[in-house]
Amino acid sequence: MAITYPMAVITAPGTIEFQTKTLAPLGDHDVLVRIKAAAICGSDLHLYKGLHPSVKLPSAVGHEAAGEIVEIGRSVTKHQLGDRVTIEPVIACGTCVYCVRGDYHLCANISFQYRKGQGAFSPWFIVHEDRAYRLPDIISYEEGALVEPLSFALHSVKRSGIRLGQTSAIFGAGAIGILVSMLSRQASGIGSFICDIHPYRLQKALDLGARQAINSREQDPVEVILKATDGLGVDKSFEAVGLESTLSQALHVLKHGANATLLGIFEQLENKIPVHLFVQREISLFGSQGYSWDFQDALAMLATGMLSVKPLITHTLPVQELKQGFDILLNPKNESIKVIIKLSDQ
Repeated sequence: MAITYPMAVITAPGTIEFQTKTLAPLGDHDVLVRIKAAAICGSDLHLYKGLHPSVKLPSAVGHEAAGEIVEIGRSVTKHQLGDRVTIEPVIACGTCVYCVRGDYHLCANISFQYRKGQGAFSPWFIVHEDRAYRLPDIISYEEGALVEPLSFALHSVKRSGIRLGQTSAIFGAGAIGILVSMLSRQASGIGSFICDIHPYRLQKALDLGARQAINSREQDPVEVILKATDGLGVDKSFEAVGLESTLSQALHVLKHGANATLLGIFEQLENKIPVHLFVQREISLFGSQGYSWDFQDALAMLATGMLSVKPLITHTLPVQELKQGFDILLNPKNESIKVIIKLSDQ
């Protein structure tokens, strides 16, 4: 008998429906995960607004998730029934030149599970055994759902090349920006400047190790950072908002010869970039795409206590209140960073 189940789908801007899906048969190397906890991502918010630059509605939603393996394909060797896992939702072809050399985040045919119709706000999730990672016992399912954004932030910090003693500035104090701040401190030994317009998020960033929080509504971040660095600027900057204004600021605060890393999703694709700075200061702008061999490192950091994602969880809701979770995150009056959706008893 076919198994049916509800899965969240964004059908139009601001509208989430739970549609009935039929559970597909497992491939030989697939595992079936009973989702225990899933988190709402910033890219999910772009979807909810109907402004994701790479995805058209209707679309499945949700890709930050953790759960328990309840069924395995006949050729699975890496997992057993009952394994607690977090899910890497990337889909790479495995055969293009980038995949063959190990850079699967650059796959010529890259996609993600939700873009292929499988969202994580659902009781069931099918994934290849290579994309499921066992959770250490000390990591809860809620924390396990945040391994994906931690891996995303970790990839960008690696991409920046930040080293001990180097300074940094982060534009955006959402979950990704704060994670980048935490990781940059680990890599450099120095807290970052972090800029945003939400006092609660800025205070959270300070509590988690940022050097100085700058409210962009009250101060010019470029002026503040340049003054604090004797006019030199910082070695690394990160844009984690997706706005032309913050990208420009991320470039203007750089030292000569420094680099900025772009993480934000831009809803508006036409932007004016201060291109003269690239020549005048010989700066560089890096893009950061997803993750590649970063889940393993993120899990190791959590397991050894190098950092904790637990302080980022501000709300935990049942799946029936999924839409409220989106509305909480989109209302700037709310003190929110990460909303966790619980899908089954643990």
